[in-house]
Amino acid sequence: MNQENKKRIWKVIQEAGDYLDGQLPNHPNHPKGRNPYAHIAICVKNKFRASYKDVPDEKYDEVLKYIDFLKQNPS
Repeated sequence: MNQENKKRIWKVIQEAGDYLDGQLPNHPNHPKGRNPYAHIAICVKNKFRASYKDVPDEKYDEVLKYIDFLKQNPS
C-alpha cells in the first residue's frame, strides 16, 4: 500500500479504536480490558492475510468497509 493510503487507513483504525473503546466483550486473556486498536489491526491482518500496511492498494476500499463492519459488530 502506498504511503498516503497507509496513513489514511491508520487514521481510520485509530478512529475505530476510539469508537470501540470499552465496547469489546470481556475476555479471560485480557483481565484489564481489550485493546480496541490492536483488535482492529489483528482482524484486518487475519482477513487480508497481511498487515494493513501490506494490503494491496486495490483493496483499500475493501479494508475501509471491513473496519466499518468491525465498528458495527464489536466482538
